[in-house]
Amino acid sequence: MRRLRVFQSLWSMQPHDATGEKLPLDRVAGMVADAGYAGLAIDLGAADVAIAHEVRPYLEREGLTPLIVAFPRSVESLRETLIMAKDFGSPYVNVVGQVFPLTVEGAIPVIRKWIEMSDQIGMPVQFETHRNCITNDLFSTLSLLDAIPEMRLAADLSHYLVDREFKLPLAAWERGLLSRCLARSDSFQGRVSGRQQIQLQIDFPQHAPWVALFHSLWEEGFADWRTRNQTGDMVFLCELGPPEYAMTGPDGREMSNRWDEALVLKSVAEEIWAELGGDS
Repeated sequence: MRRLRVFQSLWSMQPHDATGEKLPLDRVAGMVADAGYAGLAIDLGAADVAIAHEVRPYLEREGLTPLIVAFPRSVESLRETLIMAKDFGSPYVNVVGQVFPLTVEGAIPVIRKWIEMSDQIGMPVQFETHRNCITNDLFSTLSLLDAIPEMRLAADLSHYLVDREFKLPLAAWERGLLSRCLARSDSFQGRVSGRQQIQLQIDFPQHAPWVALFHSLWEEGFADWRTRNQTGDMVFLCELGPPEYAMTGPDGREMSNRWDEALVLKSVAEEIWAELGGDS
């Protein structure tokens, strides 16, 4: 059976909206569970391992699945995170590798070593399409995919829209590059970007063309995932970050309510999934 599982991000919940209030971890877990999310991503770039252990009992209490997001700063340091993630019951580790050689040739052995660790420990890894890491650039990531057939992605294409400063409408060859990423992606992330901003408010009228683009990318990615997988869980992670990801006005306050926006993205993912056949 195939299932859609929508996750929220702990990073996105600290704070979760324009009030700036950082809720205690037990309230965060309760709020996420009450909203119908399947789990909570624990971002080890924004929180340390101690926080992961602190939030764990609240996730277990609420029936939420933890998803570990790793930012390894050395090749070997990922091993400990993989072991921790397996103990936590994470479905996979989302890797944002902070080891990033300047060339594709230099990056290939790093990726291969991390995949080897994954196989040894029995914890799947997905490499997030993310700036300032080993998948920093769309073009180099595509070269890595060509060189390493077993490399799987967690698609957060918001980074690549900014990275390449793509204009709308996308040219066919540009869309084709993104499609190549989607065809190698085993999970997807919910954020809408434009060519200059990493995180756009989804209900501002001027952002509607970008929202439409991301809806179409998620539709394509979900459909492709379903053709490749007759069973298993597909994760969609709502990851709307606080400032400086979130844009602020002259008073320093966020210009939209990220908690409400995440719920909209959750609904969008669920609607796309249902249109494609739902859990089946």
